[in-house]
Amino acid sequence: MLEAWQTSWKNGDAGRKIYNIMPSVSLRPINWIREDVFFFSQHGPFPAYLKRFHLSDSHYCSCGGIGTALHYVTECNCTVSWHMRKPAPNFEQEWLKRVANNLVSRYKIRGITKFISENRDLFRPP
Repeated sequence: MLEAWQTSWKNGDAGRKIYNIMPSVSLRPINWIREDVFFFSQHGPFPAYLKRFHLSDSHYCSCGGIGTALHYVTECNCTVSWHMRKPAPNFEQEWLKRVANNLVSRYKIRGITKFISENRDLFRPP
């Protein structure tokens, strides 16, 4: 059963952002909460995601940057107190893996994602 699941996960089209972080299936729970899933899947209250699915008119954040999950964690003026060092583009996947496995980093991500969810009007472009 695990082999079939692993093969399906490896060869599938869906969930590639999560696959890049966790390429192996497991029966052990990963203890992710809603905000973790939002951030690592990049599906959530982020303008870039909302625009992609025609749920918003713009993919820009109120600060002028493109409102991706990574934008809020590394460079948005509205979330400075939660910022982490921005990864070099060629190390972004490795950075995401390390953040996913670091509880302190995940607490920051949870805080940002919850703040964005509760204060969506602050993040809409002018």
